[in-house]
Amino acid sequence: MFEAISSALRDARRIAVASHLRPDADALGSTIAAALWLRSEGKEVVAWNEDGMPEKFRYLPGWELVATPPASPEKFDVFLVLDTSVKKRLGTVVEAVAPGALWINIDHHVSNESFGEINHVDPASPATGQILFEFFRHEGIPITQDIATNLFAAISTDTGSFQYQGTDARTFDAGSALVSAGVDVAALSRAMYESLPRRRFDLLRFAHNQAEFHCGDRIATVLLTLADAARLAVLPEDTEGIIDQLRAIEGVRAAIFFEELPEGKVRVSARSKDPALDVCKICQMFRGGGHPMASGARVRGTPDQVKQDFLKVVCDEIRKRD
Repeated sequence: MFEAISSALRDARRIAVASHLRPDADALGSTIAAALWLRSEGKEVVAWNEDGMPEKFRYLPGWELVATPPASPEKFDVFLVLDTSVKKRLGTVVEAVAPGALWINIDHHVSNESFGEINHVDPASPATGQILFEFFRHEGIPITQDIATNLFAAISTDTGSFQYQGTDARTFDAGSALVSAGVDVAALSRAMYESLPRRRFDLLRFAHNQAEFHCGDRIATVLLTLADAARLAVLPEDTEGIIDQLRAIEGVRAAIFFEELPEGKVRVSARSKDPALDVCKICQMFRGGGHPMASGARVRGTPDQVKQDFLKVVCDEIRKRD
């Protein structure tokens, strides 16, 4: 499949690269790494995300390449979609790409719907950044320091600093090669993990104070309403990783973060600490998806109702296994 991707990109002149809305470092690091390489090949490249480039990720070299999509559609030879399991998660980017582009879909989510004309989906890979690294290596593409830094950030964050299930010898091989290509691990780690804004601390304090436990303390939850978000002055990007604080509690088998959205929906982020508890399957019941131990969904309804409905399913699944 790498050969088909390489051939399509080699023959293209104008390419759009994009990833999912509410992006994380894997989405943005992969996007920037691909854009930097394609530009070095003389391609005309744009990098888009519905949310643009969140402030918290501006430590990534080349971050200024990422922009919000235009209001009017533009023509491309290839549309390269990264780290996105379903087309709708691209948001407004879809309407910005005129018909006629060849869609290439590179991803690692088990729930990926293979919406591209060329699909490379590897659920065994813990990060899309790792797939890109392996593509670069397979094709003999030089990895510059800036590309390496973006790919390392993508892999490090999506593996929980090389801790999560799915992290294997391939992952450490990629990390080692990227460090050899010039990644300053200490400086990058400080930027990723030790440069949090004060509002993020306030949100963490809120989460600790508001956390609830259910199903015999085996499920931990936090609900962030629009009113709470406004009072705390948090940005959407600030909520990333809050759920990991809940999952880390001893005895908790599933952690769930509920975030009220303006459009009458609730964003659900679910994490499992038990390989037997597949939160991807649960999220798919609510029209979401992701990974077996890390998934999400956007569910229409009030925060209390969505919370109640989702909790019931998770608790039922836990009880089936006890």
